[in-house]
Amino acid sequence: MKILVINAGSSSLKYQLIDMEDEHVIAKGNCDRIGIDGGCITHKLANGKVITEDCQFNDHADAFKKLVEVLTKGCDAVVKNLNEITAIGHRIVQGAEHFSESVLATDEVVQKIEDISDLAPLHNPGHVQAIRACKKVFGPDVPEVVVFDTAFHQTMPPKAYMFGTPYEYYEKYNVRKYGFHGTSHRFVSNKLAKCLGRDLKDLKVITCHLGNGSSIAAIDHGKCVDTSMGFTPLDGILMGTRSGCIDASAVLYIMENEKLTASEMNMILNKQSGYLGVSGITSDDRDLRKAAAEGNKRAKLAGEMQRYHIKKYIGAYAAAMGGLDAIVFTGGIGENSASLREEVCDHMQFLGIELDTDKNIMCNAQEVEVSMPYSKVKVWIIPTNEELLIARDTKEIVEKIR
Repeated sequence: MKILVINAGSSSLKYQLIDMEDEHVIAKGNCDRIGIDGGCITHKLANGKVITEDCQFNDHADAFKKLVEVLTKGCDAVVKNLNEITAIGHRIVQGAEHFSESVLATDEVVQKIEDISDLAPLHNPGHVQAIRACKKVFGPDVPEVVVFDTAFHQTMPPKAYMFGTPYEYYEKYNVRKYGFHGTSHRFVSNKLAKCLGRDLKDLKVITCHLGNGSSIAAIDHGKCVDTSMGFTPLDGILMGTRSGCIDASAVLYIMENEKLTASEMNMILNKQSGYLGVSGITSDDRDLRKAAAEGNKRAKLAGEMQRYHIKKYIGAYAAAMGGLDAIVFTGGIGENSASLREEVCDHMQFLGIELDTDKNIMCNAQEVEVSMPYSKVKVWIIPTNEELLIARDTKEIVEKIR
């Protein structure tokens, strides 16, 4: 079975074709600048070959047509025809309270995703465009599945997801914490349980998905009970360009003094804050650490804030769950920054966290335990693979309807 995994935005379409026989990636790539001049496709084969071509994508249907072409035509074709692609899995950012699991992309489901676009205006409209364009190109006989970033967090209790605002805003506008990166948190927590040879339902785990966007989740006996991102991906820890948690009064104070509109303030909090806003030089964690090492005080401060926020969430979630068995670091920063892992785990011995500092330095981007053998709380690095989880969900759902 070959499954095509799609992660679409308003102007981009990332894809992976995965052979579920052994779960290897046959080809992957990105159609960029859809609906914008200067479009291109970057297509990567399993043998390492990279094909880049300038294209004009008027809409997502054009992007899918080009995708079909690079997969099936010429000497670099990886499938003979579309019949070899059994199903398609789509990543969807926001499913709100309507979806607690992955489902077939029926017309009713796609309409519901569109109906809640106001909760994810930068993402859901692009997802809907992609699903409908995909159906046009691949036809009705190829089943499509939607996998939601928010679904994993739907097990949070009301005391964790509700805000302290008038209850009517939850009833009228669905204002509550939703959480994101759920596909990643689900993948690495399940992988951890396999690595430990234990049932996830017997574990209390904190998963740290750390990248340009970052979130932390508390997983108690297999269920998410809290997560750091909130109504949108803006909440939580300091990120590349996002502020993370901030007193709402501070936002209002800045808006009043700077005479900013809600749209302008939203841009500042999402695109001009975080590492970039504090350091004044970069949103990239690698550049931030380099600048800090060279003596840039604001870069050093941004890094300290990031690590402090992570440490606070770990302590809070351990308390919320009444214990802790393991911590997982994943995502581009979590997997590759030994210094971050060390600084987060420093002075956490009271929780039973004992990091093997030498092993931690040597084992970036590997699936490996980096805690001492006697550490009560196990610390792991587990590279995430959201596309594979989407493919697995798609395979499972498609097999049920056959």
